[in-house]
Amino acid sequence: MKILVVCQYYYPEPFRITDICESLAKRGHDVTVLTGLPNYPEGSILDGYRNGKKRNEILNGVKILRCFEIGRGNTSLKLFLNYLSYAISATIKALLLKERFDVVLVNQLSPVMMVIPAIAYKKKHHKKILLYCLDLWPDSLAAGGVKEQSIIYKIFYKISKWIYKHADTIMVTSSMFVDYFKSTLKLEDIEIRHLPQYAEDLFTEKVSDEFTKSTISRQKDKFNFVFAGNVGDIQSVETIIEAAKELKSYSNIYFHIVGDGSKLKECIQLSNNYGLSSVMFYGRRPIGEMPQFYEMADAMLITLKDNKNLSYTVPGKVQSYMAFGKPIIGCINGETRRAIEESRCGLCCEAEDYKSFASLISKFCNSDIKDDMGSNARKFYFENYSKQKFMSTLEVELNNLGGKNHV
Repeated sequence: MKILVVCQYYYPEPFRITDICESLAKRGHDVTVLTGLPNYPEGSILDGYRNGKKRNEILNGVKILRCFEIGRGNTSLKLFLNYLSYAISATIKALLLKERFDVVLVNQLSPVMMVIPAIAYKKKHHKKILLYCLDLWPDSLAAGGVKEQSIIYKIFYKISKWIYKHADTIMVTSSMFVDYFKSTLKLEDIEIRHLPQYAEDLFTEKVSDEFTKSTISRQKDKFNFVFAGNVGDIQSVETIIEAAKELKSYSNIYFHIVGDGSKLKECIQLSNNYGLSSVMFYGRRPIGEMPQFYEMADAMLITLKDNKNLSYTVPGKVQSYMAFGKPIIGCINGETRRAIEESRCGLCCEAEDYKSFASLISKFCNSDIKDDMGSNARKFYFENYSKQKFMSTLEVELNNLGGKNHV
């Protein structure tokens, strides 16, 4: 099949869509990605992609077409211009594409406007859209603090509903998304199916002994807890810092924060203010280094803000944590908490309740449940989230919409 993939984010930005596209190419499909210029999460266009460079390239069998966009910066205005500039430039490029595709796949994160280029291509060439929804809109605005009674929210409610109505099939990362589409957006006539995320292959493979010897900053004979991912507002990483303060008297507990984002500097400052020698920050690291950090961990950490809108989502790191066979300690609500408790792979408390979070960490250190939780995590992953299952399901759905017997 000839597949046009639309997503504002792609390699070298740290998003799973790159692995999905390369996997589709390995399965024999002709894949073209319509994407933007890499600037996430730093906020400025990366070196090597400015001034018209690398606008068209082929990486690992995937053709990449990059569209102009303004770097997201660190202000609300720059972020809005980033969203708008990609939507406009990618729509123009989509309309000018000479190549014909069998089907369009949209990997929809924030903002929902990134779907508009796919709609433009659909209308011009009468092709169908499979929309894979990772971020709910306008729910994501509410999660970011926008009041549901505000004019902005109401405008984006109408825009989001209009956009989603143009999809022929919607696949969602969380089963709770289905109810949102049906009850909140009133989209009753669209096929909506659950397709949870998976973890890249490097999280399911055994780490070599030589590799583990190079593990960064492992505190031997101590308990090491690792958070890996974006350090933004909704992730509430400061909850980890507050829990670390509660556990400051425990000399055998260490926290490792791996990732970058808008709240990283604040978290570092908060840790410094508390004089926490037990918290270490590594910034953003290549995905290839992640097994080192996972291997050092006695348990992985996941936190989100206490916001009902965030309870729908399951962050992609959950699948990576499980695939690696690590226990998960969560300060989190909703669908993610349900998955952790159902799989019996970890311990959870209410979001932003750092005192209870600290108690769970202490409880974990004083128990012998680590191995059982790790085994449960890996078992649950392969039964529910495996890459093979994901790719096969996605391929069948694309084939159904593409109208050809390619599978």
